[in-house]
Amino acid sequence: MATIAVIDYGGSNLRSVAKAVESVAGARVRVVVTDDPALIRDAGHVVFPGQGAIGNCMERLHEHGLVEVVREVARSRPFLGICLGLQSLMTTSDEDGGTACLDIFPGSVHRFPAAPPPAADGSPQKVPHMGWNEVHWTRPHPLTAGIADRTRFYFVHSYYVAPADPALTIGECTYIETFTAAVAHANVFATQFHPEKSAANGLRLLANFVAWDGVD
Repeated sequence: MATIAVIDYGGSNLRSVAKAVESVAGARVRVVVTDDPALIRDAGHVVFPGQGAIGNCMERLHEHGLVEVVREVARSRPFLGICLGLQSLMTTSDEDGGTACLDIFPGSVHRFPAAPPPAADGSPQKVPHMGWNEVHWTRPHPLTAGIADRTRFYFVHSYYVAPADPALTIGECTYIETFTAAVAHANVFATQFHPEKSAANGLRLLANFVAWDGVD
């Protein structure tokens, strides 16, 4: 039986992600929430979700002995990062006074301005960015198959990634400014938005991930 590992580093939101993946995976796929390096290494697909602060996330990854495991599986099999799971892939984050991340992709993580101006229509723009917003796909990808450009996904975040290589960006969103909403390279796809909270289109993205062979 094929296995999808949802990495458990002690953070929140893991069960809701696992349940969403289970709902699209089918009976022949086992979804496990685990911090066991051996189970993660043996899984055919790996999901790294997360909510909260990057400093706490990285501290727990080190405590659980998962830093090198995440780096390893992100190089070797279909890998999906969600929210903090995207931010952790960068080199550094401004959060928590400056935090060294996994450095899988060169890049940084920045906070939205504390007092952003109103949107063009006069509506207020608050931080954190919380709610539904359009995502523009910059190129086709197996995980976005069947999901129209400008589809709305659900966001909850105060920080956003800035990859050093613009070619990594596959999805963009505009809120306060235009920022990277998703990255893709080789066997890695990662989103700032939450597919598990994004209704039918989020489930479609997860279903595409389950079926994906890791080829961009």
